[in-house]
Amino acid sequence: MNYNSLEACLNDLEKHGHLVRVREEVDPFLEMAAIHLRMHEAGGPALLFENVKGSKFRAASNIFGTIERSKFIFRDTFQLVQELIALKDDPVQAFKHPIKNFRAGMASLKALPLKNPINKPVLYQQIQISDLPLIQHWPMDGGAFVTLPQVYTEDVDAPGIMKSNLGMYRIQLTGNEYDLNKEIGLHYQLHRGIGVHQNKANKNGLPLKVSCFVGGPPSHSLAAVMPLPEGISELTFAGVLGGRRFRYIYEDGFCVSTDADFVITGEVYPGENKPEGPFGDHLGYYSLQHPFPLMRVHKVYAKKNAIWPFTVVGRPPQEDTNFGELIHELAGSALQQEIPGLKEVNAVDAAGVHPLLLAIGSERYTPYMPVKQPAEILTIANHILGTGQLSLAKFLFITADDTNHLTTNRVQEFMEYVLKRIDLKRDIHFHTKTTIDTLDYSGDSLNSGSKVVFAAYGDIKRELCTEVPAQLKELIGFINPQLSMPGVVTIQAKKFSDYETAHKEIVGLNEQLYNEIEQLNSVPLIVVCDDSNFTAANLRNYLWVSFTRCNPSHDIYGIGAFTENKHWGCKGPLVIDARIKPHHAPPVEKDSVIEKKIDRLFEKGGSLSGVI
Repeated sequence: MNYNSLEACLNDLEKHGHLVRVREEVDPFLEMAAIHLRMHEAGGPALLFENVKGSKFRAASNIFGTIERSKFIFRDTFQLVQELIALKDDPVQAFKHPIKNFRAGMASLKALPLKNPINKPVLYQQIQISDLPLIQHWPMDGGAFVTLPQVYTEDVDAPGIMKSNLGMYRIQLTGNEYDLNKEIGLHYQLHRGIGVHQNKANKNGLPLKVSCFVGGPPSHSLAAVMPLPEGISELTFAGVLGGRRFRYIYEDGFCVSTDADFVITGEVYPGENKPEGPFGDHLGYYSLQHPFPLMRVHKVYAKKNAIWPFTVVGRPPQEDTNFGELIHELAGSALQQEIPGLKEVNAVDAAGVHPLLLAIGSERYTPYMPVKQPAEILTIANHILGTGQLSLAKFLFITADDTNHLTTNRVQEFMEYVLKRIDLKRDIHFHTKTTIDTLDYSGDSLNSGSKVVFAAYGDIKRELCTEVPAQLKELIGFINPQLSMPGVVTIQAKKFSDYETAHKEIVGLNEQLYNEIEQLNSVPLIVVCDDSNFTAANLRNYLWVSFTRCNPSHDIYGIGAFTENKHWGCKGPLVIDARIKPHHAPPVEKDSVIEKKIDRLFEKGGSLSGVI
């Protein structure tokens, strides 16, 4: 379906049994988010809240709550977009098979945005920030946030919609020091196009004009998170995916999406920041309060019967997980075309996406050598860490598979493949004092931390243990060893206090295990944690704890560790200290009072009873 509005999409979902209406009054303070989370966890339908306390506007969530529903929304254009991306990677195909590719070529005509359309529904009324559904998602959040915004900016040196940037950066509407209805907070992270635009505006001493679109056809939301090359407008992608040209006008010098349900316009002046946050984010922790750009509100528009879309992020998997899956399916081999030798890559959602990246490359450099060892995959690893948002990866596991049977999508199988082959003396490569994801608090300051590459290739060096070795069962200072997966043992230690104490604790561990190195060959990785029962309970817990709570340069140790010619390695098991540190952000947790309060909607007779 080529939806011309968010409501058209929601009506279609309802017609096909993918949406339920919540008619009871619901509170935007924690309650709506709690209902969304419970419905999403159950794999339930999209939600349309028809009676939002304190607002005349309706709200919708869980629209992209399952990958099946997400693909259903784009069922008429999904394959066409895949064909177009494939043609970009290999344009010669268009000449070899002109009839086969005719449909894709015609679909690309929808890419050109349409200026000054006849209908401009979003200009129906001018409202204030306080009129919106002011949704607070988690108990410690700093206020109400926009969680599905499409934030639009232009390059002041090359203005116009074709050089614009559309990104999904959270917007804080209330709380902290913001003057209600006059100021809002604009949060964006590293490697985002808006940063380039603000930098240019600052150099010219000009305010950056910002338009925040909310709602509209669902293709606009997906376009805002699509990782397109700098200089290519996401609005062209929105047109092709939605089968409908992006419609816009300029009002008071601001670009306005006429199909949006709401538009907030404003300006960001050089050097004007205010505290933004905290906010329960997609790593499963709160991103804390920090100074971020202040946006002075100019005007707020809403269409007639506008609907406010929102989502809730937290410990993955959440609704935003499906955005990643859609992008991966749509993009196909585009990334492999950009990075020679790369076969496959997976930013592991269970670990918060950026903390853990798995990759499969090629090994073609020295086929004449009798001993297989990492060569080309090291080059590929460097290319990955220099490419767009992949550069935010903190842990990169990369290997090559001559049989082409291995996939990064089967995470445990991939990890076992690497751990069987990794040479702990040779295959660990650190990048220190570098940038990491803004939302990752494992580093030593905001945006600052380290990375590590595990590049393993060659013959199997060990079989992985399938039970905890005896040597790890009677340690002093470390208790309750548990097997997280073959080859990985989690052990519990007392609460982390400081790094000086931690180093002494690991020295003690090394002293106990150094003489057991040969017997521990089947254990390439030991994870020190706060709760080994929780960490080892399932793969999801192991991935989340191990890779979100570790700063590689500070928290990776090794039994029999050494440094030789600036290269670090270890003779025995690698040790990751994944305990919570004092500087870490707290994990998000549900409010028990709110959970009990929403039971009324899910019990027999409630509006959602029988749905999940």
